[in-house]
Amino acid sequence: MTTTAGDRAGELLAAACRIAVLTGAGISTSAGIPDFRGPDGLWTKNPEAERASTIHVYLTDESARRASWRMRTDQRLATVQPTPGHHAIVDLERQGRLVRVVTQNIDALHQKAGNDPALVTEVHGSMGGIRCVECRADADVDEVLDRVRAGDDDPRCTVCGGILKTTVVMFGEMLPDGAMDEALRAVDEADLFLAVGTTLAVSPVNAMAWAAAERRIPVVIVNRGETEGDHLAAAKVDAAIDEVLPGLLAMP
Repeated sequence: MTTTAGDRAGELLAAACRIAVLTGAGISTSAGIPDFRGPDGLWTKNPEAERASTIHVYLTDESARRASWRMRTDQRLATVQPTPGHHAIVDLERQGRLVRVVTQNIDALHQKAGNDPALVTEVHGSMGGIRCVECRADADVDEVLDRVRAGDDDPRCTVCGGILKTTVVMFGEMLPDGAMDEALRAVDEADLFLAVGTTLAVSPVNAMAWAAAERRIPVVIVNRGETEGDHLAAAKVDAAIDEVLPGLLAMP
């Protein structure tokens, strides 16, 4: 009988006791989150919002900030729900086999699905937080977005009057303190590395795959299409994440 990539991935995952997970945009696609550069993408429809994703532009161009806040109040972003892929990773945590989930996504769907926030590392930040760039005071997300919807299209910090921005990492900003340390530590503590919905093309977080290969622990990839880490994989499953991941991560 021929062993398929899915069979091999299932065998490796069933044998693993400590799994470090990296997720990318592919795990959230079926949630209905609009992409950025596609035909119906947020940046396609609103080029000013793309400009505002560079920190220098955001801080110096009021019109760019207004465009960014308009994008942030997109109702589709507020109503998205976790996918079966997200819930599969929650099940992995309940089994006691999840070391950490490191995500490139900014949608907070892992936490919404039920993962312990202490086990989630958001290397690119999150839309779920807002902070003043000057005094660093945190602002209530709902209150700020309500102000934007009411016409305050460039909301300022109520503490010092400074510029507010989401805690999403913009182009030109550093990753959150300690994020990559947590990511690489997870690989060190794992006996298997699982990449889901990512092409492993984004640096530096893609270093997790190479670190796993150097440690000689299995690398399993679940992604539609090629990734830059395919040559490292002990098993690569090219299939719809929602269809395969729950079965792959079911209790062995």
